[in-house]
Amino acid sequence: MKKLKKVIEQYGRWAVLSIYVERIEIYIESDFSLCVENSKALLESIAKQICKEKGVVLIGNESINKLVKISFEAIGFEKRDPINTIAASLSAIAQQIGNLRTSIGSTSHGKSLDELERRNQNMDFLTNEFLISSIEIVSCFLIRNFENENPRKPAESIDETLDYYEAEEFNEFWDNLFGEFEMGNYSYPASEILFYVDNQAYKNEYNAFITTETIEE
Repeated sequence: MKKLKKVIEQYGRWAVLSIYVERIEIYIESDFSLCVENSKALLESIAKQICKEKGVVLIGNESINKLVKISFEAIGFEKRDPINTIAASLSAIAQQIGNLRTSIGSTSHGKSLDELERRNQNMDFLTNEFLISSIEIVSCFLIRNFENENPRKPAESIDETLDYYEAEEFNEFWDNLFGEFEMGNYSYPASEILFYVDNQAYKNEYNAFITTETIEE
């Protein structure tokens, strides 16, 4: 999912979605049912965040298809807008992902041992690849269109002398995303590595983090 990774990297507020992307890539060949579940969660997270940012109140029991449609409308695509035809098609893809998740999901509705064994047999690799590519297209389309209309305001520059230990909340957030890296007998948290290897990148990510925190408050 290279395109989606680049979009997430470009727009820092979506960084947490990397968790779903990593799981999708891990399970696409070994257990496609888990891949589908994470794909559905990915789309739901994007749609719900867009609705939250645009002040759209959700009931809480919307289907994935409905969520994606609402998020398109929240971005500004009205029902009579010609591009809404595209939105409807993309929403239909989301609905099929939801249906597929119910059909082969390893955790949905409980399954017998035989059903668990057979749940991936009807999905060949080309079908898997097509579905994941579709999810990537929908995700990128939603994020890019939202960001084009709602660019994040640049945060005030942080103190050039920012100390690593002054950014405890950000460090914890970053480490939860990327964990620790081991090199022989040595182990370092991701935030510390970023701070000392690319300090400017650390400051950029810190700025994005505190901006998000401010908006949410």
